[in-house]
Amino acid sequence: MIIILKSFFRFFKDLIKSKQLLYVLAKNDFKEQFLGSYLGILWAILRPILFMIIVWFIFSIGFKRHLENSEIPFILYLMCGYIPWFFFSDAISGGMNSIITNKYLVKKVNFRVSILPIVKILSALFLHIIFLLILIVVLFLYGYSPTIYWLQLPFYTFMMFILVLGISWFTSALRVFMKDISQIISVVLQLGFWVTPIFWSIKMVPEKYMFVLNLNPMVYIVEGYRNSFLYNKWFWESTDYLICFLSITLFLLILGVVVFRRLRPHFGDVL
Repeated sequence: MIIILKSFFRFFKDLIKSKQLLYVLAKNDFKEQFLGSYLGILWAILRPILFMIIVWFIFSIGFKRHLENSEIPFILYLMCGYIPWFFFSDAISGGMNSIITNKYLVKKVNFRVSILPIVKILSALFLHIIFLLILIVVLFLYGYSPTIYWLQLPFYTFMMFILVLGISWFTSALRVFMKDISQIISVVLQLGFWVTPIFWSIKMVPEKYMFVLNLNPMVYIVEGYRNSFLYNKWFWESTDYLICFLSITLFLLILGVVVFRRLRPHFGDVL
């Protein structure tokens, strides 16, 4: 256990030394995604916005569905759930393929391959910030004003970043040796979308089954975004959920570090 912890901290110490390179690579990756496109970054923004509009139309107009015992507009509830999920899904997909799409960097002796998944996550984070600004504009349009609870948003975003990081190190390392992992993750993300309370309320789940729902760490993040923007609740008010989330996230992070370090020496032989 001590050896694992030492390896864990040494791993992060090496990453800190590459922080300047990380920023440059992430910025370039973000630009390259929209290079040569007439609408550029608008394509990345339009896709999730159109999806949210369709879901809002189906449930609010088609099914006449509204949140029970709540005056919160459904579109705000939906945006607070889908925006963090979109970052999670986008970052996981990009991080998983970060090694195989940068084969030429993997074969460089002095290059820290472990930063490649982080580059993709940071690139997705840039887009996430844009969506948060859009959400804030919509909140203003509905008469919401900034509150002190908004200050805890960086906490939830950082926690989500760490969660994605652990998963991305794990999946990106396996992806080098197992092509099927991309299909597996795709199915898991589709399933995760439906079992995460993005457009449905967590109150619909009976109390006796809540422990099963809390095994999904994105439930804590999605509800955290809503607590910050809509419900005015602090993150420490749900101690049990916080401990559960931190336990799962820490486990996935350590698993990701250990698996990545074990498989890293063999990347060059396969790619």
